[in-house]
Amino acid sequence: MPADRWTWARRGRYGSASVSGADPIQALLLTAWLLANLIAFSLFGMDKRRARRGLRRLPERTLLLWAMAGGSAGALAGRRLFRHKTRKQPFSTLLWLIVAAQAIAAAAWALL
Repeated sequence: MPADRWTWARRGRYGSASVSGADPIQALLLTAWLLANLIAFSLFGMDKRRARRGLRRLPERTLLLWAMAGGSAGALAGRRLFRHKTRKQPFSTLLWLIVAAQAIAAAAWALL
């Protein structure tokens, strides 16, 4: 069967499917994105636990930087699950601005 332009994947040397030669880069980016989301989610949980125990808190800058580093989905999930910093201003506004900027960047990248 001849390969045509509608083929999504091609077989590599060991029979694994690949989309293009950039797969290691895409895998690295996906791994970094997942790690940033996991860290952001965990930091929201850790900060909530510290708040309940009366311990020293994480700076808001740290939470926002991890959201900006690609962990905005994890930050939103942690914020909702732990009910943490839901009414805090300007933190909420800054977090939503980060989410909007990342959504616009992802849409622009998808159009390339």
